[in-house]
Amino acid sequence: MSLFDALRYDGKRALVVGGASGMGAATAQLLQDAGAEVVVMDFAEVALPGAKAIHVNLADAASIDAALDQCGGPVHALFSCAGVADGTPGIEKINFIGHRHMIDRLLSGGLLPRGSAIGFISSAAGLGWEANLPQLLEFLATPDFDAAVTWAGEHGTAHYMFTKQAICAYVARQAYPLLKQGIRINAICPGPTDTPLAQANKEMWLGFGADYRGEVGIEASTPLEQAYPLVFLCSDAAAAISGVTMVTDAGYFSSGVTESFPAATDTVKFLLGRY
Repeated sequence: MSLFDALRYDGKRALVVGGASGMGAATAQLLQDAGAEVVVMDFAEVALPGAKAIHVNLADAASIDAALDQCGGPVHALFSCAGVADGTPGIEKINFIGHRHMIDRLLSGGLLPRGSAIGFISSAAGLGWEANLPQLLEFLATPDFDAAVTWAGEHGTAHYMFTKQAICAYVARQAYPLLKQGIRINAICPGPTDTPLAQANKEMWLGFGADYRGEVGIEASTPLEQAYPLVFLCSDAAAAISGVTMVTDAGYFSSGVTESFPAATDTVKFLLGRY
């Protein structure tokens, strides 16, 4: 056994929600390579050889409950990767409320043991969460799936930006109570990544930061390049890290904040709520 084994997943069972394509699929493949037993849940068909595939509709609490009954436990690492774009019916459920319901069910069922970890995928759209914290805390205080859906409808927050802000706020807020149970929670905030969802929204999603990437000589990330930090955050090697949304955008936001790449500054300040 070597010190580097802390990065591996031998003997662990990992659940990837939204693992049929994109970053979720890359995460599932990487976890298999790291030694994990992998379960993949998705609305779409799952084609990863060697993984247990379970159908789930994150917009339906009953579907989530049935999927978890089929999955069972333990779940040593939960990767909440599923997400959709604006214009998708039920976006508030698919991008956040359904994921939270799944975590609540796993916790109440004792399926997330001490030493387990949770990893979310947020977005640049979520990085202004601190400026919107009072409203987000009110939303996160909703006790269950139905109450959260009602709240989002009443407050007009069933859209992409709010769901991604909710992820960042939830990760930060839950670090303390979850760690009391021996569970860590983190997220990544990817820069533009060449996934099927990004291709479907190519002009906006892959066009974002294109000037920066052109200046520094890089392309949009691959799904695997985003899976690496996400899998790291849920590994034992990240035992000291919880409550963090790691920005994995090749330095675009930092360059905008510090004005070392001035063309990004106005966009970044807007997204961070610093305008």
